[in-house]
Amino acid sequence: MTRRLPLEGVENFRDFGDYETVDGRRLKKGRLYRSASHGRATDSDLEEIAKLGIALVADLRRSGERARDPSRRHPSFRGQVIEDDFGDEGEDSWVAHVRESDLSEASFRNYLIGYYRQAPFEERHIDVFSRYFRALAEVDGVVLVHCAAGKDRTGILVALTHHVAGVHPDTAVEDYLLTNHPERLAARMPMIAKAMEEIAGRTPSEAVMQVALGVDADYLRTAFTAIEERYGSLDGYLEQALGVGAAQRAVLRDRLVE
Repeated sequence: MTRRLPLEGVENFRDFGDYETVDGRRLKKGRLYRSASHGRATDSDLEEIAKLGIALVADLRRSGERARDPSRRHPSFRGQVIEDDFGDEGEDSWVAHVRESDLSEASFRNYLIGYYRQAPFEERHIDVFSRYFRALAEVDGVVLVHCAAGKDRTGILVALTHHVAGVHPDTAVEDYLLTNHPERLAARMPMIAKAMEEIAGRTPSEAVMQVALGVDADYLRTAFTAIEERYGSLDGYLEQALGVGAAQRAVLRDRLVE
């Protein structure tokens, strides 16, 4: 199966369905998509995306990110959009890290480990994640989850969706790691290098940019370990933090699985 939809201005756009579940069934194909920001989508991209018939978009970016890079959508789009409504709370932590760190591989890896350890518990994420799952149980159509790069916030929420649907954890990690597509990394490097230079006044090495742009299985495992330590299990987090109880998880599974 070719998961990746090759677009001109939208990175990391791919199908995260069509995986086997632990009970031998299969996620529906062409119903679950993930991507990076759509702010630079070309007219051709919009035509291709419109063919998918997306009914629900979860945009996990903060309000400041959306203002700087507003999403482009096809004129025919009539789907529901869920957004992070908490607004901006000071400087973005990634920007602060770039400015203050030594721009080493270790510093970026440590930053990302710390980010994943805290991200599931941020009030803004609990709010938007819970609204996403409520909508996912109600909307019988194609779903798109995205943030700025389509790798961290999106990665966590997609992995939680896989868990709810009954996808094996190892398979969920394999899907998460598809973000490390060589062509994606090569295409994004010049833009990230320029952004880092503007923030830090220094030029990052290619190895540092690889860490900053990529994902690692340890990041996702860090998030899920932190969840299990606090809530006992992923189901405990879904129920107690996000309000997604057993009955709702069953509804979601029926919607997502063949």
